[in-house]
Amino acid sequence: MRPPDFWYPKGDSRLPLGVKLLEPLSALYLRIARRRIETARPVRAALPVICVGNITAGGTGKTPVALVIAEFLRRLGRRPVFLSRGYGGVEIGPVLVDPTRHSAADVGDEPLLLAKQAPTIVARDRVVGAQAALQYGDIIVMDDGFQNHSLIKDLSVVVVDAGVGFGNERIIPAGPLREPVAAALARANAAILLGKGPVPPALAQSSIPVIRGWLAPLPEMAETLRGRRIAAFAGIGRPAKFFDTLRQIGASLVFATPFEDHHVYRDDEIASLRSHAGMLRLITTEKDFVRLKPHQRNGIEALPVTVSFEDPRALERLLLPFSAPAATAPDPASR
Repeated sequence: MRPPDFWYPKGDSRLPLGVKLLEPLSALYLRIARRRIETARPVRAALPVICVGNITAGGTGKTPVALVIAEFLRRLGRRPVFLSRGYGGVEIGPVLVDPTRHSAADVGDEPLLLAKQAPTIVARDRVVGAQAALQYGDIIVMDDGFQNHSLIKDLSVVVVDAGVGFGNERIIPAGPLREPVAAALARANAAILLGKGPVPPALAQSSIPVIRGWLAPLPEMAETLRGRRIAAFAGIGRPAKFFDTLRQIGASLVFATPFEDHHVYRDDEIASLRSHAGMLRLITTEKDFVRLKPHQRNGIEALPVTVSFEDPRALERLLLPFSAPAATAPDPASR
């Protein structure tokens, strides 16, 4: 589903009719969510759990942040394992993702990206998934799951899109929020604010540290697109953000086609995109690319992105408590 315009109003203070009509459903959504929290009995996993989540529906940049956090943990001597629900896939799990065997239809698009960097477990039941992770590493990085209360989290990081903040600050479906902002920030240990834009007031007033960063294409790929006429398509939370990135690196975007988040592409849609592109380079996101069937990928390029931080040491300080414990020296008396 593509988010309705009234989720992210642009300066108009009037309450849209759509919001008024949907508020009863939002109240029901919130009541169900609170009931889940009240009845949850969180379990302590055998491994430390770092959760990378968000407060709004749609993409905020969680997966790139999870990848960067795993890289930092490796530098600290840990062996991270990703744990994901596998949204969009049919696997119930627990299953170790194998990019050579699994497709996005099996395990979802995000786990396929994560599995390129570290062992990745897909499991609808996060407790069972955490148990399975014991075979592959010594610390769990959950991609999403901030609103899942089955596991105790040792660190919860929420990712916020600075371009839209928390939108109209109303609960799904009247707005983009999965839960009230204040309640979410009270459970979070830190926030990563991605992109240009002011710090949302609710975040500025909270006591948690805010780490600013931005998504940036890998320099090698960005250089090949600078000054080139291209066509692009994207089925992510905010396709416009991807198109803006292409313009910012100096590409000449001749046409851009948005699709809904996690869109599964039909052959006729890909054929239409190729027809419109003609001789132009056809570019999409990594998440979209892994959702394409192998026969659809010919002639389509993915733009890899990573997260850069205003203060890289801020993330390091956040993760330092999770450094691998020093090896214990053998007791001489035992020799």
